[in-house]
Amino acid sequence: MKSIGVLFVCLGNICRSPAAHAVFAAMIESRGLQTRLHVDSCATASFHIGKPPDPRSVAAAARRGYGVPARPARQITDADFLHFDYIVAVDRNNLRTLQGWAPAGFSGTIELLTRFDPTSGGEDIADPFYGSPQDFDTTLVLIERSITALFAHLCRVHRL
Repeated sequence: MKSIGVLFVCLGNICRSPAAHAVFAAMIESRGLQTRLHVDSCATASFHIGKPPDPRSVAAAARRGYGVPARPARQITDADFLHFDYIVAVDRNNLRTLQGWAPAGFSGTIELLTRFDPTSGGEDIADPFYGSPQDFDTTLVLIERSITALFAHLCRVHRL
């Protein structure tokens, strides 16, 4: 059975998408679905390529029990559109960018993360990069809530 791929995308791949990656990976592991789901994260912009996750994002995730993968930021590639079934943007600007970059014939889903959370109203998950540690905590709570809803959606749709 084919593994379902989920790719989380933010602007720089150092704050929001690595946190989303960590939350989703923890849910995969807690449900024992490592052979059914795989996850990664990346950026639409190139300015943080090769940099580690922001320590403030790592700390916010750790406070909620998640481990952010210690891997360098990367930018989305054409291969990602072939490899991932769900490409999930954390805000509308990145969503529009991804929709514009999707190759003809892309058969996956490009969606806004908060769309899965009925309590969010489809809001953007704000970039906490220039904010306070509390902004990183708030961002993580929004990510966690939306990913919980996304995970439930995937389990329902794919009968996981």
